[in-house]
Amino acid sequence: MTSKNDSPPHDTLGAWTKRCYFAGRAAMEAMLRPFDLGSTQWYILHQLAHHGPTIQRDLGQLLQIERSTLTVIVGALVRKGLVEQVPDEADQRRKLLRLTPSGNALWDELPDLSIIATTAFGNINDAEKDAAVRVLRHATEQLNAFIAKGCKP
Repeated sequence: MTSKNDSPPHDTLGAWTKRCYFAGRAAMEAMLRPFDLGSTQWYILHQLAHHGPTIQRDLGQLLQIERSTLTVIVGALVRKGLVEQVPDEADQRRKLLRLTPSGNALWDELPDLSIIATTAFGNINDAEKDAAVRVLRHATEQLNAFIAKGCKP
């Protein structure tokens, strides 16, 4: 039995998943830096460009962003003139986000970030990628169930 003071090995599935995530995120940040955008800002623009106007609360749930963080990021996009925030017609208390003409123009200029996934996974066969997805999906479901039980075995 391991004690809570034992250090986890650094050559584990979890460690490599984290390293891969951070490397992909760093590549994304580097590609977006010339456009004065961060990765979360890009995800918001992506949602609005591909799925149209979105209720801000729904966007937070879709992208799994905390409300306070989303408020700050949306505020920055509004100040940059890329996104506008308007009351929802169905419920004036809700905020509807949509791209501005400047936001649409910027979206059209942004680099295609699919090169990141192609670089990372392009030479890995589909069966291996499918297996990795199954393993990570299962692990995520198990952890979510563990959390739902109050982190008790």
